[in-house]
Amino acid sequence: MGRYVIRRLLQMIPVFIGATLLIFLMVNVMGDPVAGLCGDRQCDPATAQRLRTDLGLDKPVWQQYLTYMGNVFTGDFGTAFNGQKVTELMGTAFPVTIRLTIVAIVLEIIIGIALGVVTGLRRGKPVDTGVLVLTLVVISVPTFVTGLLVQLLLGVKWGWIKPAVSAEATFGELFVPGLVLASVSLAYVTRLTRTSIAENRRADYVRTAVAKGLPRRRVITRHLLRNSLIPVVTFIGTDIGALMGGAIVTERIFNIHGVGFQLYQGILRQNTQTVVGFVTILVLVFLVANLIVDLLYAVLDPRIRYA
Repeated sequence: MGRYVIRRLLQMIPVFIGATLLIFLMVNVMGDPVAGLCGDRQCDPATAQRLRTDLGLDKPVWQQYLTYMGNVFTGDFGTAFNGQKVTELMGTAFPVTIRLTIVAIVLEIIIGIALGVVTGLRRGKPVDTGVLVLTLVVISVPTFVTGLLVQLLLGVKWGWIKPAVSAEATFGELFVPGLVLASVSLAYVTRLTRTSIAENRRADYVRTAVAKGLPRRRVITRHLLRNSLIPVVTFIGTDIGALMGGAIVTERIFNIHGVGFQLYQGILRQNTQTVVGFVTILVLVFLVANLIVDLLYAVLDPRIRYA
């Protein structure tokens, strides 16, 4: 196991470098950051040149990237155009988005797996058909439509929740935005669990467990569910980074000042340091989440061994 972890960590290095390089190149060609600094007015040539020199934009792109990566390994993600350190923006944004992601993942796991088990064990019955139709509707409706409808009905019309989240962004306030954020993923988890449960019900090890006279709950939890969760865990593991990086729409709707909000502001103002810095952290989240998922395979299925 230890040798496998070390090998995977070494494999993550070129992936991290390649991903950050691609992001750095894409962000640097999406527009002129100096033009964004000057706002609606056009910068005069002398001011524009001075800004490019101060920001290091007058150097070749490859040199800018090497300088940036050298600073990253020392914990320096640069400075935003408003003079604030990017690490300070991360310190305020990431805790909020992490809380939002935790709420979304917990709802995704509890509701999605529970519905998947129920429908998988009752395949072809009315409850199965109803849940399948419901999940198909959720998948078909864009997140921004779901979020706006929930905000309008629960927040504005009925007054059950606050239409906008406060600056503290507590777990209680993030429950509804987390449900909106997790809605599509929750539907996929339900369908994945249902399909896996339905397929594994006919497996030999399940029939053997039933023939031994084991209680139904133990057959489902210890044998059927444990082996059926492998594709679900794979999806949830990769979904963690997607939820953190894809929360832009949800955070904009509910006025949550998290990672999505800062990325939106960075793209809108062509603030390359902010965008690249935040996406660099999200790349690390993706890589670590995938490593944890691979290690969980051996926990769920004892037959899997890592050399």
